[in-house]
Amino acid sequence: MKKTAISALFALLLTAGLPVAACAQELVVGGQIVGIQVSTEGVLVAEIGAVDTAEGRRSPAEEAGLKQGDLILEAGGVTLEDAGALIDTVRGLDGAPVDLLVRREGRELPLTVTPARSAEGQWMLGMFLRDGISGIGTVTYYDPEAGSFGALGHSISDGEGGLLLPLEKGSITDAEVLSVTPGAAGAPGELNGCSDLSRVLGSVDQNTEHGIYGHLYSFPGGRLVETGELHLGSASILSTVNGRQVQEFDAQITRIYKDSEGEHVMLSVTDPELKARTGGIVQGMSGSPILQDGRLVAAVTHVFVSDPTRGYGISIRDMLQAAQRAQAA
Repeated sequence: MKKTAISALFALLLTAGLPVAACAQELVVGGQIVGIQVSTEGVLVAEIGAVDTAEGRRSPAEEAGLKQGDLILEAGGVTLEDAGALIDTVRGLDGAPVDLLVRREGRELPLTVTPARSAEGQWMLGMFLRDGISGIGTVTYYDPEAGSFGALGHSISDGEGGLLLPLEKGSITDAEVLSVTPGAAGAPGELNGCSDLSRVLGSVDQNTEHGIYGHLYSFPGGRLVETGELHLGSASILSTVNGRQVQEFDAQITRIYKDSEGEHVMLSVTDPELKARTGGIVQGMSGSPILQDGRLVAAVTHVFVSDPTRGYGISIRDMLQAAQRAQAA
């Protein structure tokens, strides 16, 4: 059994959903912690930087016209599998220009970049790259009819630039929570987990602003509930904060608001056990289902950095609409 310790996938700023017509749907409610591994198509330019050379600082990437968010598909006519392949190509050219095929806003364009020799004698392009990410997060729901799931309630993004990672392939695996770093004002907490890479539960097929979606080969339990409408007042959060056990914790929906992108909630954790164990909402809990009157109404997405007992959520209807739109794209 192969295990790896990984960090929690989470976001600290508010994201929103998309409007969807009201209609009840039966779903298996989640709350299970899972390992999440995704890789990009090509190599994402996460940030443009500079190279310290003997003649001063310069950025070959910027000079060539590369931009943050570009996806580098090929280098020297060879398809890139990961960032290491691009680095190896640059080193092998010994300072000669390298031809890149870049995708930007749906268009592919050729660019040529000439590396700069750093003060340490290495040939560098002056950019930070990302080719994938791994972590833990929470499943929101499982649709037994379609065999599909939704999780996180927000996108998987590059941590430095906040760029949504363009997904090539991904998977979710069995995982467990080993410990908790409690949250405090100004210091978001975190679930510390271990992912079992030998127990693949399903595939991640879409990465959207409103969650990740895919198909499950197996699902570790959960009860069938109807989706419902949000209202102010009592609620509960289903989440895994110890081992693999899903627990239900008390909360309050304190505000519901809508904008052009959908319906959102603000919530407060009232459960003394959850506050004692985690301080409230922590990284890794994103995607935790929110129930009211026995119905699935929303999912936890973000935490107040100044107060871990308070957070944000996305309505379940907006998550389902996002899944439909991603599948149709």
